[in-house]
Amino acid sequence: MTTIALFGAGGKMGYRLSSNLKGSTFDVRHVELGEAGRARLSSGLGIECMPADTALDGADVVILAVPDTLIGRVAASIIDKLKPGTMVVALDAAAPFAGHLPKRDDLTYFVTHPCHPPVFNDETDPVAKRDFFGGVHAKQHIVSALMQGPDSAYTLGEDIAKVIWAPVMRSHRVTVDQMALLEPGLSETVAATLLVVMRDAMDEVVARGVDKQAARDFLLGHINVLASVIFEETPGVFSDACNKAIQFGKPALMRDDWKKVFEPAEIAASIERIT
Repeated sequence: MTTIALFGAGGKMGYRLSSNLKGSTFDVRHVELGEAGRARLSSGLGIECMPADTALDGADVVILAVPDTLIGRVAASIIDKLKPGTMVVALDAAAPFAGHLPKRDDLTYFVTHPCHPPVFNDETDPVAKRDFFGGVHAKQHIVSALMQGPDSAYTLGEDIAKVIWAPVMRSHRVTVDQMALLEPGLSETVAATLLVVMRDAMDEVVARGVDKQAARDFLLGHINVLASVIFEETPGVFSDACNKAIQFGKPALMRDDWKKVFEPAEIAASIERIT
């Protein structure tokens, strides 16, 4: 049985992982420094934590379910206690991309991250439909990268990823650099920013006299149908009026060089700010 030491087991992310790992085929050792986190694990899942050194003794895998800003510090504090061949799992590409994992060639570094439940899905259960984050009720896709280590180790990392992010549909293999393009590049720098702009636009039309609920209903409905065509969820074409609005709207809203956010230096700068 594969033994996993889960650091940050009672935190916001760690608790989700603890819940999904409970009852799995993995032997999980939980490490949580915070009083509130330990109490949450005990009362909510019936899980008791153990000291870090005890959890690391003979562990095959270490999952770092801690904030990006702490990854480097936590990894450095445990690196000398890991046996050769141990897999260290990070849940985001930021810290690994920024070089915050200590150099040790005899360890395996694996990075995995959820795509979150897609906008277009087949969920019918009311609870699953409201699980926007995923990893509890709603199905989602995931991405994973083997940063270093033997290629054969990817299977174990992916098996763990499918448990901690369950229920999982598609599992995509990418590189750490590609994962950094996806986040923060695609999902945060671009998608989150443009969604904030759309919310600002909704607030603007409300300020200009449109009822807020009417504006929200109109915007979200149009996002749904427009996205279904743009992302090829359904065949369709836009009206001439819509195409004309896009033709003139895009240069009014976007700089000509906006794609530079995906240049390596820009991605690195964004990740440096995060970590």
